[in-house]
Amino acid sequence: MDTMRVALVQINSRHDKEANIRRAEELIDEAATPAGGYPGARVVALPEYVNYLGARSGHEDAAETIPGPITERFGAKAKQHGIYLLGGSFHERTGTPDKYYNTSVLFDPNGEIIAKYRKIHLFDIDLTGNVSANESETILPGDEIVTAEIDGHTVGLTICYDLRFPELYRLLALRGAEILFVPAAFTMFTGKDHWHTLLKARAIENQAFVVAPGQTGAHEPNDSRCYGHSLVVDPWGTVLADSPDKEGVVTAELDFEYLAKLRKQLPSLANRQPGAYREREAILAD
Repeated sequence: MDTMRVALVQINSRHDKEANIRRAEELIDEAATPAGGYPGARVVALPEYVNYLGARSGHEDAAETIPGPITERFGAKAKQHGIYLLGGSFHERTGTPDKYYNTSVLFDPNGEIIAKYRKIHLFDIDLTGNVSANESETILPGDEIVTAEIDGHTVGLTICYDLRFPELYRLLALRGAEILFVPAAFTMFTGKDHWHTLLKARAIENQAFVVAPGQTGAHEPNDSRCYGHSLVVDPWGTVLADSPDKEGVVTAELDFEYLAKLRKQLPSLANRQPGAYREREAILAD
C-alpha cells in the first residue's frame, strides 16, 4: 500500500527560545520512535513560531539566519531518525533592521534543507475586545509559492493565517500537492469557531490531505492563548487525528491510493473551467 505515517507535534512555546527548541527536540524523538506496535513517523511536523512565542521585544534575540543554529539542530534530528521534518516556522533574519520573515523549513532524512517557505499572509486583525494583532510590525511577507517532494508525493507549504486565503491552496493543488502543511499558532478566540471548518474546507476543495500542527495554551504577552487541536484531515474532510489540549504528539496514516481513487471518482480538480474564471486577465490586472 502507498501510505505515509505522519506525526504532529503540539507544543506550548513561550519566551525561552532554548527551552522551546529542547522541548521540540524531545517531541520529535517521541514522534519518530516506534511505540505500541506502531512504527515511528516518516514525517514529523512542528507548529508555527516553534522557537519563540512572546513579546515583540524578543524577536531580535529569537531570529536566526538560514542555515543557522536552529536549522542545524532540526537537520540533525531529521538525520538521526531518518525522517522528513517540517520545522514549523521561526523568525528568519532579513537585511532590514527590526524586520524578520516567518519561515518554515522542510528537511529530508539526510538532514538537508529541501524547501523554505516564508509566510505570505500576515496576521493583521482587530477583533475589538477579543483579538488584536499586527504581525507586519516586525514580519515581512514572503512572495513565493513553495512545493517539495516527500517519497514521491508533492507537498505544499503554508503557515497559519494563510489558511483563510483559498487561492493559495488551489495554486498548490494545481502544482500537484497531495499534502498541504499548515503549521499554526491559531488564537483560541478564532480557533474555536474557524479552525476545524477551514482545514476541512481546504482539504475537500483541493482533494488533499491537510496536516496542521498547532501551538497550544497560554503565552506572552498578556497570557494570550492558542487553540491547539493539531489536526490531520483527509481529502473527504474526515478528521484522522485531533490533538487534545496539551503538549504532545498525534499521528495518522495517509493513504495515497484512497486519494487517487477519490480524485478519479469525484474529479473536481479536473472539472475546473479556468477559461470561465478569466484567470489570466485577473493575474495580469493584479
